[in-house]
Amino acid sequence: MKATMKKIIETVPNFSEGRNAVKIRKILDCFTGAKGVKLLDHHKDKDHNRLVVTAAGEPVSIKKAVLAAVDVAVKTIDLRKHKGEHPRMGAVDVIPFVPIRDVSMEEAVAFSLDVAKEIWRSFRVPVFLYEESASRPDRRALPDIRRGEFEGMREKIKDSQWKPDFGDTAVHPTAGVVAVGARRPLVAFNVNLATDSMATATAIARAVRCQSGGLRYCRAIAINLRERGIVQVSMNMTDYTQTPLYRALEMVRMEARRYGVDVIGSEIVGLVPSDAMIESAAYYMSLENFTTDQILENKLAD
Repeated sequence: MKATMKKIIETVPNFSEGRNAVKIRKILDCFTGAKGVKLLDHHKDKDHNRLVVTAAGEPVSIKKAVLAAVDVAVKTIDLRKHKGEHPRMGAVDVIPFVPIRDVSMEEAVAFSLDVAKEIWRSFRVPVFLYEESASRPDRRALPDIRRGEFEGMREKIKDSQWKPDFGDTAVHPTAGVVAVGARRPLVAFNVNLATDSMATATAIARAVRCQSGGLRYCRAIAINLRERGIVQVSMNMTDYTQTPLYRALEMVRMEARRYGVDVIGSEIVGLVPSDAMIESAAYYMSLENFTTDQILENKLAD
């Protein structure tokens, strides 16, 4: 008799803390110590002042782990004192859920709503639903919700247009608000530039991102990496199958030439599907008629 496959859902919560090792450890412990949950990756950055956690597991276990981490964040992160390069509106800024195995997008949406309701009920942090869970089309994109950040959200949330999906029209005094939703896999891809000019990075980000007429599935902002004395074009590739990573990198490189600036490196934040990297490798190697069937590990897994 064929064994029943367990439902697996992935979560990639972003926390507004990338510097305090004690706080970061407490957040990570919520995932490492949870039965039925596997901590896949975590990425912390002092300049961004942000922690990105990637974990996967059974839905019930993931919910418990996420809520435990939200509890830690609400109790320990005070956004009134928080400073960082990455835009943020909450101690837990965003909590996406990605269906991985035997979970439909519809089920992931329902799951996200369940978690969102519990966050408001237990922690009194207002919640906005985004991406596939959005209650309105104009709330799908996270940057639109986050615009104004924590400081601006105090007034923004009072506007009837921006009433939270769950909660009162007042931010949590120290933890702000949070966005929760179901979405497809996303690749966080950053490109570093050999300059400290934020004006240059901002111009390049504007040229690359979809909202300004750039690449269709690319969101981009400029980040100042003060410790390294350089700037960065920080991108979220919302559908790497339609807009591949190499295309984003080459467009950043092309735009950078206008300002006499070189690309000195790039990075992946969190995890990335192998197909995204294979496609980029095939492009840079100019491989003809290449397919993933030629990957040794793929054939061994058949």
